[in-house]
Amino acid sequence: MSTVIRGGTIVTASDIVRADVLIEDGIVTSIAANLPAAGHDVVDATGCYLFPGGIDPHTHLDMPFGGTVTADDFRTGTIAAAFGGTTTVIDFALHAKGQSLHDAVRIWHGKAEGKAAVDYSFHVMIGDLREDVMREIPDVVEREGVSSFKVFMAYKGTFQVDDETLFRTLRMAADVGALVQVHAENGDVIDVLVREALAKGQIEPRYHALTRPPEAEGEATARAIRLAEIAKAPLYVVHVTCAQAADAISDARKRGLPIYGETCPQYLVCDIGDYDRPGFEGAKYVMSPPLREKWHQDVLWGKLANLELQAFGSDQCSFNFKGQKELGLHNFSLIPNGAPTIEDRMAILYHFGVNEGRIGLNKFVALTSTNVAKLFGLFPRKGTIAVGSDADIVIWDPEVERTITAETHHMNVDYNPFEGMRVKGKPRKVFLRGHLIVDGDSFLGEPGMGSFLRAGRFTPVNL
Repeated sequence: MSTVIRGGTIVTASDIVRADVLIEDGIVTSIAANLPAAGHDVVDATGCYLFPGGIDPHTHLDMPFGGTVTADDFRTGTIAAAFGGTTTVIDFALHAKGQSLHDAVRIWHGKAEGKAAVDYSFHVMIGDLREDVMREIPDVVEREGVSSFKVFMAYKGTFQVDDETLFRTLRMAADVGALVQVHAENGDVIDVLVREALAKGQIEPRYHALTRPPEAEGEATARAIRLAEIAKAPLYVVHVTCAQAADAISDARKRGLPIYGETCPQYLVCDIGDYDRPGFEGAKYVMSPPLREKWHQDVLWGKLANLELQAFGSDQCSFNFKGQKELGLHNFSLIPNGAPTIEDRMAILYHFGVNEGRIGLNKFVALTSTNVAKLFGLFPRKGTIAVGSDADIVIWDPEVERTITAETHHMNVDYNPFEGMRVKGKPRKVFLRGHLIVDGDSFLGEPGMGSFLRAGRFTPVNL
């Protein structure tokens, strides 16, 4: 099977060039002006950009949480991702107490196999770091092809670890070529604030944000960075929401430390006022860390523009408003945390970033694809359009306008946090390893066609 994509403008993290692309057996084999069409299927991309397929570094598909399970599994979640221009997801394999790390990876393979419609890789969320689990880390990197591990500084009593555990994990990871990710909030402080709020009868969704202040995120981020510095280890801070955390990352990078940060679309276009929506509507925006005051958005945009935050994930974690979010109708601390964002991740960054002049096209590609591939051991197979790379290509029409709505999205959830937002720019066609999987509003792929990607060992990268 061979295809020539003609007439488009190729955008990578470093270049913008008008050229054609030849795809053979799922690989990009030639990039040049006016490639011959004879013997190939020809796809017209006139007036469009060719982006490397998006890589979402932060998804939670088919994940148990708070007495329920996320509404999107690897079938619905990855189909939705494809419609948004994402061709690879990196999902978090949840390690439960009493399990081995290998158990967690095996269970997540079972969730993805036969369902994933795009390619996928895993991080492991460490939930129980016993001595035997610590000793597993090198073997998981070598045998399982998983080289990133997530540790929580929040969710006291469930996921949260102490500083000793985080420090030892950082040292072990650095020794074996792995990258530690951290959910940075001060869980001890949050636990006190939540108990105090509930004792006062403060049960509404807005108290989710008020009991998880930005200072708690900033403190934990700075502490994790200092522990990484002592351990001589790299660190990746997930879902950065506020100036306090973002500034801590910037300060560390100015000191030459291999510290990386990620933010997400909801933190750029939604704010703390969403918790005050009528009735129980604010529950749709309960996620951790929570939405912040609007001024934090300007800080995050500035960090993205300067690449002081290097990655853009969705933190896809969907729960239906009816029946799931309603579990916390009378207690905000019981509202399942998360939102459906996988499908609109790239559109939000493109419209509010590129169209509104906050970031350029090259940085859009770096944030949504290239930097993620480099950080998580997938580059150059993924994350760029280059000879020898997988032919994961998005033909992006910059002129199409649409209104985001749950009525037309492809996620298996009954609301959209970006409901009613008008955006310009949309995938016209999406290719996964040369296969056309999205054509306009039609899904042409198949659940199960996604392949597991073994991640290479982490090496510090200058982003």
